[in-house]
Amino acid sequence: MTAQPEPLAADRLYRHCDPDSLDFETSDELGPLDQLIGQERALEALRFGTGIQGQGYNLFVLGPSGAGKHEIVKRFLHERSGQTSTPSDWCYLHDFKQGRHPRLIELPAGQGKRFLRDLEQLVEELQHAIPATFESDEYQSRLHEIKQELGQRQSEAFREIGKEAEQDHIALIQSPNGFSFAPRDDEGEVMEVEVFQELPEERREAIQHTIAALQEKLQKAVQQMPRWRKEVQQRIQELNEEMAAASVGPLLEELRETYRDHPGVVEHVNAVQKDVTENVNALISQESPGEGSMASVFSRYQVSLLVDNAEQQGAPVIYEDMPTYQQLVGRVEHQVHQGALLTDFRLIRGGALHRANGGYLILDAAKVLTQPFVWEGLKRSLYGARVKIESLEQLYSLASTVSLEPEPMPLDLKVVLIGNRMLYYLLCAHDPDFLELFKVQADLEEDVERDADTQQLYARLFATLAREAELKPLGRDAVARLIEHASRLADDSERLSVQRRAFRDLLREADYWAAEAESDRIGAAHVQHAIDQQVYRAARIHESMERSILRDIMLIDTAGEALGQVNGLSVIQLGGQAFGRPTRITATARPGRGGLVDIEREAKLGGNIHSKGVMILSRLLASRYAGESAMSLSASLAFEQSYGMVDGDSASVAEFCALLSVLAEAPLRQSLAVTGSVNQHGQVQAVGGVNEKIEGFFDICQARGLDGSHGVLLPRANAVHLMLRSDVVEAVRAGQFKVYAIDSVDEAIGLLTGLVPTDTLNRRVADRLTKFANIGRQQSDGDNRQDANRHDDSR
Repeated sequence: MTAQPEPLAADRLYRHCDPDSLDFETSDELGPLDQLIGQERALEALRFGTGIQGQGYNLFVLGPSGAGKHEIVKRFLHERSGQTSTPSDWCYLHDFKQGRHPRLIELPAGQGKRFLRDLEQLVEELQHAIPATFESDEYQSRLHEIKQELGQRQSEAFREIGKEAEQDHIALIQSPNGFSFAPRDDEGEVMEVEVFQELPEERREAIQHTIAALQEKLQKAVQQMPRWRKEVQQRIQELNEEMAAASVGPLLEELRETYRDHPGVVEHVNAVQKDVTENVNALISQESPGEGSMASVFSRYQVSLLVDNAEQQGAPVIYEDMPTYQQLVGRVEHQVHQGALLTDFRLIRGGALHRANGGYLILDAAKVLTQPFVWEGLKRSLYGARVKIESLEQLYSLASTVSLEPEPMPLDLKVVLIGNRMLYYLLCAHDPDFLELFKVQADLEEDVERDADTQQLYARLFATLAREAELKPLGRDAVARLIEHASRLADDSERLSVQRRAFRDLLREADYWAAEAESDRIGAAHVQHAIDQQVYRAARIHESMERSILRDIMLIDTAGEALGQVNGLSVIQLGGQAFGRPTRITATARPGRGGLVDIEREAKLGGNIHSKGVMILSRLLASRYAGESAMSLSASLAFEQSYGMVDGDSASVAEFCALLSVLAEAPLRQSLAVTGSVNQHGQVQAVGGVNEKIEGFFDICQARGLDGSHGVLLPRANAVHLMLRSDVVEAVRAGQFKVYAIDSVDEAIGLLTGLVPTDTLNRRVADRLTKFANIGRQQSDGDNRQDANRHDDSR
């Protein structure tokens, strides 16, 4: 025998927050909230993950959307970063030995910018000092001496040949085409050709022999000239190097002294000095300052400041909101010069890993996984403990553009991925590297316990959110209403949601309505109006479905009785709002051996969980009423006018009641609706969305007129989740609507049929199934006799 449960009292349908329990008048009296409410587990994980050293101890922060994961992580890391020393600056320098492999040097925080300015000043001074040195009187005088010496050597060689020619009465004649010899007559004049031809043959031959000998000596002198010019050029080069060294020596020596504790800088300064002396001629021919091209020789002496921590206090906390491959690991840019793509070390750009080195890098897991090559690039960097700048085109041989190969930066940081739980567990299951690199999970709570202390903390939270958004102060009645709404968002009267985004949005909307009402503070009425407006803006589809029911397009009865027909309840989630909708569930039964047919499953409209629920209730039916014999039954269950996917087992109690109704031939009250899951022992189990389900059925009943017979049956375990609308609570208080909490299917079927005790109904079901079994046996005996007769006839 099972007694009917009494309906829940109105006070159990909604847990109020008494404004008088709050010890303030407005939120202006409350201090800022400097702690996270109810997130001790996640905070301990963050403390552990950021404190432990070792490869792979990066963090994954997981939790529901809107819980403020980014805000919590950033706040914690900023507090943590203040306890850590500021990391170094990093610079790229030209490698004078391998130009395509820029060198990386590390400097204390703030020294990188100073080094950049020092080298810029050095280049500027070189651009002025070197030309000035080579335009000086000293240089020009010494250069003139060297060139004059060459002229003297040349003149001396020709003078000696000319003197020897004079002794032999031969003239050395210089013309634009070079040098030539001609004989002289007795008066010392150049002999005419006709006169020369009239000379005796012996004399002519002697003169020609002498001229040939002089020609040979002249040829040897001319052949000496390139060597002399080379020697002069060598001396000029030595002079240039000497003057360049004298010009830049004091400047570079000052840099050496300034950075004597940094071997990398000293090495670069020495390389600059060597390059200046070796390339002095190119430096002299450079364009004037400010007009040099990207390929200027002077640009090689500068520095590319990759990471500048001059303004950083403590460890950096970097959030990269668009983690593309280049934004993460850096890139080498190119410039177009005369139609060609050119680059140098000054066009190296660091990525988020460079900026966060020595600190913390925050990334959205979903964005990392959806951007091409980013996940693999991040893993490669973390495994190798270094970040290497390389373009995807070069990495995958997609382009042949000449580029740089910068020296990789050593990597020492903590990466914090933020995502939902589904992403975390998918990565755990499908990526073997994930748990090697992200060993620490910080799992945020979705809700926290609701007690007096927590309510006071939530009051400070709402005050802080309003102050940050520069909103009007909150009255304590508004804070109380917000606390109640936090329980509604948590779907639990004993818990409070941590949905900061929802609170922030609601506060801003309530502030708007307070301004519309010309109020100097936000009150409970403004908060309620904001909640109502949020529901109203998203209610088009809900109202359309409700209108279809009220116009009898979708068939839902809320009065009378019907055989094998019950009102089930479902929840539809659209965007940020959810609403309940009643659904008619029907059952049929006849003798046979077809078992229980789930029409939703047969039509491929039923999900796995729903199919499981139907199989459980079929086993419950067999164990209760068939005993040890086979059950002779062919039954079916269907969600009427349902054309989409049905999943979940929250309708299994309603389905079982519909099936018992048709078997016991006991009609069910249509003024009641049912939700709940059933197990194989007939116990009713908790389901989700009970507030929306109750309100959805209440709206239909209210529209048709409440008469006190209407109500909803829900699992007793769900009673603590009730945070119903005020109009539903008032209807219950007035006796116009009822909410029953049930523990078993016997209580459900008793309320729906009115049969007390339910033993009567169970007897009807058993008798009906026995009748079906007898009919089945009679049909079987008849079939056997027909088979026997056919066998005799065949003889």
